[in-house]
Amino acid sequence: MQKIVPCLWFDKEAETAIKFYIDIFNSAPNSPKNSMIVSIQRYPEEPSNIPVKEMEGKILTAIFELNGQRFMALDGGPIFKFTEATSFYVECANQGEVDYFWEKLSAVPESEVCGWLKDKFGLSWQIIPKRMGELLSDKDKIKTKRVMDAMLKMKKIVIEDLQKAYEG
Repeated sequence: MQKIVPCLWFDKEAETAIKFYIDIFNSAPNSPKNSMIVSIQRYPEEPSNIPVKEMEGKILTAIFELNGQRFMALDGGPIFKFTEATSFYVECANQGEVDYFWEKLSAVPESEVCGWLKDKFGLSWQIIPKRMGELLSDKDKIKTKRVMDAMLKMKKIVIEDLQKAYEG
């Protein structure tokens, strides 16, 4: 059992977002296809005492999984918005995975920087190749500085360009 589960607050589009994320992760290259809705509880239909009638039938809470990672989502109205202070880190095995997730998730070009992007729901993601961590962990500080300098100039991370910087 996963003890800590991130909860995502949406205005009224939680169900659309959940289906969007599940489709992306199940269609990803080498996906284990284990992304799914676990449960959904909805705001009650009429008659009810919900102060805002447009919430009827929307998601009160939903549990879903992306590649085995459990999340909760809810439709809570426009009170809270996502910020870059919270993001989800997707470690990619190769450039193909980086390109795939970048293409599917990026919806706000002006927010793209150093492997970070924002999706159409306003949620921030870090699409990072495993190789970048390996290059930045090298004991040779000159090489790691070149890699860091190259990465800081990128929007989407390009492994080949990081490797070139590493090799000097």
